[in-house]
Amino acid sequence: MRRVLILVENLPSPFDRRVWQEACTLRDAGYQVSIVCPTGRGYDKKHEVLDGIAIWRYDLPLEGSGALGYLVEYGIALFCTFWLSARIFWTRGFDVIHACNPPDLFFLIGAFYKLLGRKFVFDHHDANPELYEAKFGRRGVAWHALRLLERLTFRVADVSIATNESYRRIAVGRGGMAAERVFVVRSGPSLERMKQVAPVPALKCGKKYLVGYVGVMGAQEGIHLLLRAVKHVVRTLKRTDIHFGLVGGGTSLEEMRALAQELGVDDYVTFTGRVPDAEMLAMLNTADVCVNADVANAMNDISTMNKVMEYMALGKPMVQFDLTEGRVSAQQASLYARKNDALDMGAKIVELIDDPERRRRMGAFGRRRVIEELEWRYEAPKLLAAYNALGISKWQKAFSPR
Repeated sequence: MRRVLILVENLPSPFDRRVWQEACTLRDAGYQVSIVCPTGRGYDKKHEVLDGIAIWRYDLPLEGSGALGYLVEYGIALFCTFWLSARIFWTRGFDVIHACNPPDLFFLIGAFYKLLGRKFVFDHHDANPELYEAKFGRRGVAWHALRLLERLTFRVADVSIATNESYRRIAVGRGGMAAERVFVVRSGPSLERMKQVAPVPALKCGKKYLVGYVGVMGAQEGIHLLLRAVKHVVRTLKRTDIHFGLVGGGTSLEEMRALAQELGVDDYVTFTGRVPDAEMLAMLNTADVCVNADVANAMNDISTMNKVMEYMALGKPMVQFDLTEGRVSAQQASLYARKNDALDMGAKIVELIDDPERRRRMGAFGRRRVIEELEWRYEAPKLLAAYNALGISKWQKAFSPR
């Protein structure tokens, strides 16, 4: 049996949807799958086996917000991940290290195990130089360091997995990887998870319409712009018949709640925090329109957002800022507001709310696109093709401490 160890730092498993879908696909293909990840709310066990997948978790004492905070967070994560990988190596064993970024530091672990004949797969989730620039608004020493770490990661990788064509171009261009070693595996939604269920009218809080959002509450997710769009809808356009349901947690959640109060729109916004899937699905299925407020910057322009795919899976029309990969994913399922223009976003939300036939057409287009092109079942074979390209030898599988 071939064995794979997946490393992920920014979310616990199975909460990280992409990682869990990849793990289940590999399991179904006959791999023995182990995962190392941090603990998180609802995922506090240090070790458990779920659906045949063994998960080891470690505690992260802090979630970084500044450059120093990220350095401490990632340093602790790297140490804990290596320690647990060593335990797994001497017990279950593995033939492949599958590292998901951020951070771009797991190549150090991959390089160590390559000395022992293991393969290293890099799963490129975030373009970290662009992410740094988006968060801090500058380049400098740290930005150049991230470019170096990114390049070293691609150098060590036997195969790289990109979430879209923009990331594939980074792997081949900046990373210097051979094109045939880079595989695009999109974060296609699972229709088994993203189920259409009956709406819950109470979630509209007495209003006629609901606008839904799901995602992280962080700086680059643009929740501050969305709240200003809400203010424009309520105060300028005089639409007091629309409520906004925002699902998700993150480092900026309390700050965004405070901003809603400051803007005088807290009566029109529900912040749920991180909730189970059932509550998330209730909110999105009740929504008449969904919204993606990701800030227009170099990072978000080239990134595929899970929320966009999930809105489409549920047949929901959406409004988002005009970003390259956002258009690639949603196409006719979305209206596109001018970049970072909260007033235009608010106006387009109202435009869509007031056109039920257009909403119906857009929602149907998006769901059909997921069913026929973007669902995870179309991406799973691409993941397995990446693994087949590793060419794991009999000697390699035999060379095990067990």
